[in-house]
Amino acid sequence: MPARRRSPARRKATAALITTLTWVLVLAFFFPVAWMVFTGFKTEAAAATSTPTIFTELSFDRFEAVMNRGFAIYLINSLTASVMSTLIVLALAIPAAYGLSIRPIVKWTDALFFFISTRFMPIAAAIIPIYLLLRNLGALDNINALAILYVGMNLPLAVWMMRSFFAEVPTEIIEAAQIDGAKFWTELVRVVLPIVMPGVAAVALICFIFAWNEYFLANLLTSTMARTTPPFLGSFVDGRGQFLAVLSAAATLAVLPVVIAGWLAQKRLVRGLAMGAIK
Repeated sequence: MPARRRSPARRKATAALITTLTWVLVLAFFFPVAWMVFTGFKTEAAAATSTPTIFTELSFDRFEAVMNRGFAIYLINSLTASVMSTLIVLALAIPAAYGLSIRPIVKWTDALFFFISTRFMPIAAAIIPIYLLLRNLGALDNINALAILYVGMNLPLAVWMMRSFFAEVPTEIIEAAQIDGAKFWTELVRVVLPIVMPGVAAVALICFIFAWNEYFLANLLTSTMARTTPPFLGSFVDGRGQFLAVLSAAATLAVLPVVIAGWLAQKRLVRGLAMGAIK
């Protein structure tokens, strides 16, 4: 008996329902961010009311107050640590993932397990040895030391992601390059990397976001010189209360670099995230 085909009206109704649910979910996730941005323009009195206020006086005074508290220094520290760690992660993860996928090393599964096993232990369990080591090296409150720690935090994830992207590269293209006499680095840089560049962009953005949002290490291992944006945002909540308007303004400024980076890489990001999904 042939399967019954759904009528066009039923298909349209299903599509409309899915579209509606999608927009509801999008608005549900976007509303807190939009409200945060809106609160950043309010006065502290309007932001602290128990009943949310929409029609109120708006100004840029809270953003000015954030900048007057030295926000630019924390922003530069976050950019330095995030960009530096992301570049180092890519420089290490690309050849490592290439060796684990296209040119597999001996016992490559053990190597992959070792990479991911470094994420099994909570960072809180290792904070005391890390703190003592940095103190003995004189590297506390040092942005370079913080960037190196972010490398160790993001490298296992980057290797696993890059390996799945490299596995999508047709072996015929690599074999043709080898027949033409391409050496290892020529094969990797000129032949393979252009194919997986969307995946590289996705890995770079994810590593950048993880480093940018990291709070635990930045809060415990820095104090003044290398303080980053997340601990700075926490300083707006103290014994005197919660300064919601100025905190919202600071959070709005803090998310702008990530939003801009995601917007610039959105085309490569979507394609890169889909590369390893279906083979």
